[in-house]
Amino acid sequence: MAPIKPNVISELQRQLNEELSAAHAYLALALWSEDKNLKGFARFFYKQAGEEREHALKFTQHLLDRGVSPVLTAIPAPEVHFDGLLQVAEKTKAMEISNTSGIHKAYEAAVQEKDYPAQVFLHWFIEEQVEEEAWTNELIVRCERANCAGGLGELDRHIEKYLAGDKE
Repeated sequence: MAPIKPNVISELQRQLNEELSAAHAYLALALWSEDKNLKGFARFFYKQAGEEREHALKFTQHLLDRGVSPVLTAIPAPEVHFDGLLQVAEKTKAMEISNTSGIHKAYEAAVQEKDYPAQVFLHWFIEEQVEEEAWTNELIVRCERANCAGGLGELDRHIEKYLAGDKE
């Protein structure tokens, strides 16, 4: 296999660290949810943090498989103060849009350099981001609708059902 070009390495390394940063940010959202006694959302955001760490490990393994030693960079402290769940939902959407942009930049570098293994590798992430952005859109709509008495608690219970596999 041809050596991986520096531009592709740089983009894959950057995205690896973006995935770790997203995991860190989702952990902060889980802790915020715990503090607000939103146990369903806390579990959901803990799950998301785990998924982002798994994504980072996929980038790590791809680099290692191609003879490149991954480099971890400093992760900035995530935002931790929110006025409410709707603001948290809007934050998740912004995070996922940013992540999609980063994955697209990595893919563009792979296309430019004709790095076919990186292109194939990144296809999964491109499809994953379609799902991620869709759920953040749904989350915002559900948060906006949960503005009546008891609505927030019902939404928190809905998230618990979702995590248990009951997709209603």
